[in-house]
Amino acid sequence: MNFPKELSYSESHEWVQKLPDGTVRVGLTDFAQSELGDLVFVNLPETGDTMEIGDSFCDVESVKAVSDVYSPLSGTVSAVNEELLDAPQLINESPYEAWLVAVEDVSEFGELMDAAAYEAFCAQGH
Repeated sequence: MNFPKELSYSESHEWVQKLPDGTVRVGLTDFAQSELGDLVFVNLPETGDTMEIGDSFCDVESVKAVSDVYSPLSGTVSAVNEELLDAPQLINESPYEAWLVAVEDVSEFGELMDAAAYEAFCAQGH
């Protein structure tokens, strides 16, 4: 498992990356993609959609099941990673480069963990 130190993590296995321009990227963690298995479809939100902490903002389909992806923050979707629509397997291949959405006007973050806390959380079988 890979736990980049520069990212923050949610209990529902999303990663958060704060960019210098104030935009925040959100994606699925290495742990999440390994638990889901081979991803075959990603249903992303629209640019301009609002995200609220704890609400599902998209879903991913693997060979096993369809799973909701939950928002670790509140804000407005400023971009979606359209590359994933044709190549959802990029999440499996490189989860920390295959961001799902970029968010602006972030008004609130949920409870996030640093890499060490998230690694311990995963080790406990969450």
